[in-house]
Amino acid sequence: MRVLVLGAGGQVGKALVAALPWATALGRAELDITALDITDPGSAGVEWAAHDVVVNAAAYTDVDGAETAEGRVAAWQANACGPAALARVAGEHGLTLVHISSEYVFDGRSPEPYPEDAPFAPLSAYGAAKAAGDIAVGALARHYIVRPTWLVGDGRNFVRTMIGLAAKGVEPAVVADQVGRLTFARDVAAAVVHLLMSDAPFGTYNVTASGEPASWADVARATYQLAGRADLTVTDTTTEAYFAGKPDAAPRPRNSVLDLTKAEKVGIELPSWRSRLAEYVNSAN
Repeated sequence: MRVLVLGAGGQVGKALVAALPWATALGRAELDITALDITDPGSAGVEWAAHDVVVNAAAYTDVDGAETAEGRVAAWQANACGPAALARVAGEHGLTLVHISSEYVFDGRSPEPYPEDAPFAPLSAYGAAKAAGDIAVGALARHYIVRPTWLVGDGRNFVRTMIGLAAKGVEPAVVADQVGRLTFARDVAAAVVHLLMSDAPFGTYNVTASGEPASWADVARATYQLAGRADLTVTDTTTEAYFAGKPDAAPRPRNSVLDLTKAEKVGIELPSWRSRLAEYVNSAN
């Protein structure tokens, strides 16, 4: 299987490169998907026909930045136009397209976990762009959309920030009214490999860690304890209080819990977020 990984420098991209060592991997410097011409994506100079699968891990991920005039354009180019161009080129060359999504396509107002086919209702510019990208990719016959939440990998992320704060002895106030599960980049990559190698039915798959959902504050406390700083206090706060005075802050889904039934049925391994968190913190120390 000839695989092309795009966005190889990001958290998911790095995990995909490790899981698919035979793949051709391109970072933003080699191929910026915002530069793809949606009317002629083949003009990018990539030999698309030399591959069977394109895995798109490239994205604009600055959720708050997307609320600015400049950021909204950048988010739309990377998260909507780029995937649409990839879907077109994949259709023209008979390729399978794998695309990484986000729970921000939902508004988080449901009291239940979100299934893959829940109606899109994004609250933010970032979420709207991701939803548009999902729609474009979903129109392609041979596609997998993999939807994680609260990503943790090799790069900047919430858990790494908490590890740093714990090391400095900081006692933070952390949002307690947003609930979800962590997703570790290595598990997203493993899920992509499983979908491709098992010939799973095409479509969208929620892929997060398993276990009892928790708030960001709960995750922070668990991280502090694993980092050996249970003596420090993590205080609960609300979303409104945390973002007070930040006019460009994007609205967040309060419920980021995804239904994992479909992924479990096709045999995707979904370790608990607490066990993966312990491994991650231990490796970082």
